[in-house]
Amino acid sequence: MSIYRIDSRISLVDLMDLSLKERTGSYILSEDALTIIETSASPSIPHLKKGLSKLNINPEDIQYIILTHIHLDHAGGAGLFLKECPNARIIVHPKGKRHINDPTRLISGAKAVYGEKFDELFRPIVPIPEDRILVMEHKEKLSISDTCTLTFFHTPGHADHHLSIFDSSSNGMFTGDTCGIQYTIGSKRFYFPSTSPNQFDPEQMKTSISMYRNLHLDRLYFGHYGVTEEVSFALTEVEKWLDLFMKNSEKQYSSNATMKENVKNISSLLIDLTKRELVQKGIDPDNPIFHLLKLDMNVSAMGIVDYFTKQKKGDHSS
Repeated sequence: MSIYRIDSRISLVDLMDLSLKERTGSYILSEDALTIIETSASPSIPHLKKGLSKLNINPEDIQYIILTHIHLDHAGGAGLFLKECPNARIIVHPKGKRHINDPTRLISGAKAVYGEKFDELFRPIVPIPEDRILVMEHKEKLSISDTCTLTFFHTPGHADHHLSIFDSSSNGMFTGDTCGIQYTIGSKRFYFPSTSPNQFDPEQMKTSISMYRNLHLDRLYFGHYGVTEEVSFALTEVEKWLDLFMKNSEKQYSSNATMKENVKNISSLLIDLTKRELVQKGIDPDNPIFHLLKLDMNVSAMGIVDYFTKQKKGDHSS
């Protein structure tokens, strides 16, 4: 478990999701109202508690726990962690409230994606009492000190229940999965979209990314993983790869194939595309990053297949 002090007021605790370094993290905002963004899944909570201890932070002092969205790798541990934080409230998108209060559908959806690995990756999922949940509407603001106001944006594309959080002090955005994943390999950084099921919509994702661009941000704080100040390049890369993912996947997708067959074929396609890019940029083909890339591209393939299947059926709802 590592701690990265981004600046005098923001720290990043590595939450070791999937037992992997620099996979998911929790951003700690040391303001008058102590705030953290993301908890990851329940198996990550011991890492979060250890990180807070190293930062000399008592969980009782935390006032806000913000969830960018309710996918379990970002929010699954929130209920468990809340037990340690008697004075905190959970902030969530309006569409996420009922699912963290009663996580039955969340659990069912995750089991459909992760199968027999679910228990190892995510248990326990602890319901969050309704009176501990604070919903944030689009463009609603929250002052956490005299010098810092957070503004919440609804940013669909990755998920309908997605919040992005603008930090006025750093002119930065906490992105969750809205504008994809940052992979850092030595001094090199790569940016790919995250298109996981079951609410992925490429056009909404582009709209959300366009909104980011129009804000002229100085920083992006990724859910996976870390901060970048090369904002324009990162957003352009994610949009470029989103187009490539969709164009190539549409050619590969077959309405005559089963869901499983389509996912397998499109997953292989995405892995080949992204691996080729990294190798061309000088990354050793045996680098461990390719294990992580394979996992991510498989989940992204599931979301793309789900999207195309709905399109073919004429179902444009989430």
